Amino acid sequence: MTPAEQSLRTTEICAAAPVVPVLVVRDVARAERLARALVAGGLPALEVTLRTAAALDVIRAMAAVPGGIVGAGTLLTPEDVAAAKAAGAQFGVSPGATDRLLAAAAEIGLPLLPGAATASEVMALLERGYRMVKFFPAEAVGGAAALKALGGPLPQMRFCPTGGISAALAPDYLKLANVACVGGSWIAPDAMVEASDWDGITRLAQQAASLARKP
Repeated sequence: MTPAEQSLRTTEICAAAPVVPVLVVRDVARAERLARALVAGGLPALEVTLRTAAALDVIRAMAAVPGGIVGAGTLLTPEDVAAAKAAGAQFGVSPGATDRLLAAAAEIGLPLLPGAATASEVMALLERGYRMVKFFPAEAVGGAAALKALGGPLPQMRFCPTGGISAALAPDYLKLANVACVGGSWIAPDAMVEASDWDGITRLAQQAASLARKP
């Protein structure tokens, strides 16, 4: 799967909703209900980060939920890419980009959102054929103002910014021409997941799904 093909698919995924929930799920028993709550709220694309021992099982459980598009986040190695694909992930997200990671995604056919934070990193991914990437860590490297600045010399690239983005900050990013969607963890707070407050999570998802993107 070429970088261009990967970017075409990740662009389609980002078009599904203005926000991609970034999920750290520790208990696989809550995975299906969490995914159903988010999808019911209008957020079909879900990023399950590989930061817990349960993550791959969570991906397997969420992949069975109708209407969901489940991806794996925090992909760091070729082994992560293979494991995510085997678990049913339909896309991958990485905080950065290495030659080995990009080669693995291409070889195994997993659409990847590689991470970039600087103009040089964006240019390197453009040279490879990527046109849709993750901007991370968004707030720590200058926020929406930095991403707007990158759009001047590098209008070919579109972004899914993540890292420190809240419900209050998301509109600042979504109004930018080079932003396809944002990633955020505020839609499924740990306390609500632990309390199995699925209705509350659905309400947060509905609010996120209603955020306006630049026409």
